[in-house]
Amino acid sequence: MSSPQSGLPRWNPQMIRGGASLGADRTTRVAILLSLYNGESYLNAQLDSILAQSHTDWVLYWRDDGSTDASRVIMLSFAAHRGHGRCVEVTSIPDVKGVGASYLHLLNSIPETPFIAFADQDDVWHPKKLEWAVNWLKTQPSDVPAIYCARQYLTDSNLNVFSKSERLHRQPSFAAALTQNIATGHTAVINAAACHLLHGTTPPSHTLHDWWAYLLTMAAGGEIFFDNRCVSYYRQHSRNTVGAKHSKFKRGLCAIKRGPGAFMTAFESNVQRLLSYPDMLTSESKDLLEDLSQARTLKARFKLIWKRPELQRQTFCETAVFRLWYLLATRCH
Repeated sequence: MSSPQSGLPRWNPQMIRGGASLGADRTTRVAILLSLYNGESYLNAQLDSILAQSHTDWVLYWRDDGSTDASRVIMLSFAAHRGHGRCVEVTSIPDVKGVGASYLHLLNSIPETPFIAFADQDDVWHPKKLEWAVNWLKTQPSDVPAIYCARQYLTDSNLNVFSKSERLHRQPSFAAALTQNIATGHTAVINAAACHLLHGTTPPSHTLHDWWAYLLTMAAGGEIFFDNRCVSYYRQHSRNTVGAKHSKFKRGLCAIKRGPGAFMTAFESNVQRLLSYPDMLTSESKDLLEDLSQARTLKARFKLIWKRPELQRQTFCETAVFRLWYLLATRCH
C-alpha cells in the first residue's frame, strides 16, 4: 500500500508470533534496547515491526521511565505472549532518568552481545533493518568500534509517508560529528566494541545517546556506515523528543529561530566532555578537541575555521550557519 500523497511505501503491520530460539548461535545476536515513556499510542506497531524482522536472533531489553499510561502493561503482555522468552525488563534503577540517560542505563545493563540496536517506542522498522545492519557490522574487525545508521521514511502520526530523510552529502568524520548528528537513534546499530567504549561514560545533558555513540565511535577512530536505504518509518507527531523537518527551508528556519546559544552550548559541552576521556581518543581527535577548547577569541576562531575546513555540516548552507554561530558564540565569553 502506498501513501496517496507521495507514492512512497506505507508500513503495513504483520501479526507474527515466535522467532529464533534463545539457544541459537549467538554470534549474530542483537540486543534491542527500548526505553518507554507514555508510548501506549504507537508501541504495538513498533513491537510488530521488531517481530517482523528477517534477522530473528534478537533479545529485547526494555525499561519504563515513569510512564503514567499503559506502556508498561503493553510490554508485560507482549513479553508474556508474542515475545515470550525474548524480552528482559531492566528494573535496576526505577527512577525517571530521561531519554538519553535511560538508553545508556540499558546499555550498561545488558550482557555481552555482538550487536546492539536502539529502538524508539513510536517508530516502526523495515523488515530487513537488522539484517542490513548486521551484514555490514560483520565485515568490521570485532575490536574496532563501529556504528551502522541509515535514512528513514518520514511519516505523519498515522504512518502516511510524505518524504525520505536526506541522503548523506559528505562522508562522516570526527570533525563533522562534532557539528551534526547523522546517526539517528532508531536507525543505529552498534557493535560490542562501541558498546564497551560507551560503558561508564556520561554525555552532557544536551546530548542524546545516539549522538554520543556517534561522537565516541568517531573520536576513538572507529567506523561508521550510513545506509542510503530507508530502514525505518519515523513518525512525526507532537510528542517527538527530537523530530525531523522534511523541508530544507523549514530546517533552516528552525535553526535560525534557535539561534547560536543552544547549539553552541551543546557543541562546547561535547568538546569538554570528550576531553575528559583522553584514553579513548586518537591523537588526531585529541588535537582537534584541544584546538577547539583553546580558541576562545574571535581571531582565534577565525584562524581555526581556516585551519580546520573539516569542521562542516552536511550541506553548504548548514556549514555556513554553523561557522557563523561558532564565531558569534565568542561574544558570550
